[in-house]
Amino acid sequence: MSQITLIGTRLAETGTEFVYDGEASACEGCPYREQCLTLEEGTKYRVTDVRENTQILECGVHDTGVQAVEVEPAPVMANVSPKRAYAGGKASLEGPCPHTGCPSHPYCEPAGVEFDTEYRIREVIGDPPHDYCHLDRDLSLVEFAPTEE
Repeated sequence: MSQITLIGTRLAETGTEFVYDGEASACEGCPYREQCLTLEEGTKYRVTDVRENTQILECGVHDTGVQAVEVEPAPVMANVSPKRAYAGGKASLEGPCPHTGCPSHPYCEPAGVEFDTEYRIREVIGDPPHDYCHLDRDLSLVEFAPTEE
């Protein structure tokens, strides 16, 4: 389900994905707080529409201002144990990984997903992008459904 919110003009493009980190200290006293701080902290969102003919408003966080957009929770790609990797099932991440240069690292520690939390699997993609896991984990790449599904 779409929500209207304000985001920085540099992010205000259909298809842009971001994780909402919550209120910044510069938000204190802002007259647009009620329109801007409407999303769920730690959730990944995708811009689905940029509102036409809207004002660009001054912002203490975004140097080029903010504008109105429609967003919806976005799915997250992640690596999980293949034993639990089936569409409709639930799985959690295998744990932190220090190997930031690995092509699978963004899927082992994806933004918008917490360790020790189970997420519903929307789709099983298959093999992860790495040739081998430095932690000797057996992994399968899946797409977690957005938190609202």
